[in-house]
Amino acid sequence: MWNRRRSLIVLAVIGVLVAASVAAWPFLRSLGRTPGCTVTATLSAASDAPVTFILSGEQADNAATIAAVGIRLGMPDHAVTVALAAALQESGLHNLPGGDRDSAGLFQQRPSQGWGTRTEILDPIYAATAFYEELRAQPAWAQLSVADAAQLVQRSAAPFAYAQWEPWARAAAAALTGEVPAALTCRGLQTSSPSADLVATATAELGTAALSGMHPEARGWSISSWLVAHASRLGLTG
Repeated sequence: MWNRRRSLIVLAVIGVLVAASVAAWPFLRSLGRTPGCTVTATLSAASDAPVTFILSGEQADNAATIAAVGIRLGMPDHAVTVALAAALQESGLHNLPGGDRDSAGLFQQRPSQGWGTRTEILDPIYAATAFYEELRAQPAWAQLSVADAAQLVQRSAAPFAYAQWEPWARAAAAALTGEVPAALTCRGLQTSSPSADLVATATAELGTAALSGMHPEARGWSISSWLVAHASRLGLTG
């Protein structure tokens, strides 16, 4: 009887671990990889424990684009958190070429639902802009929780799934908007062959190519984090 009971307990624990792993797979599949980027941010004065997590270079690059587009559009930090939580849930911050039915891209947007053509949806700048514009069109979205605001835009069959990513999304948003200084660090990124032009990319994402010189503190840190996250794609070195 004891052996049978112990076997059942072991199976139950394994079942819980498997279920948790499946739920977190879009994020966890990049953990432990090097090179990569680390976000470390203390989100409130009442908490001494920072939120720390790891992103691959690709994930950090996509997160920086999402945050930069939000800043360019004049969206508040809460909107950036909502967008990052949605992208973490929908694609794990990977610009996926496909998905369920005709879904594609960072937010798994669907051409058949009016989000644009597949080519447009696979452009992270277009996809992020479309997300923010839809979010801004929702009444009282700014007063909603991260999960509820994301669901207004995404209309997912799993509306509660966005909530699990809120701590990571808030920390990434704090780092990439400059709310928390020096909260993003990257290591080992390949920077020898840029695949995009710095001026064109900065203009498209940030709305300006004036990256040097004097800036307000938060703006300066957001630009710095953007440059760090995009270092591989833009061929930047320290």
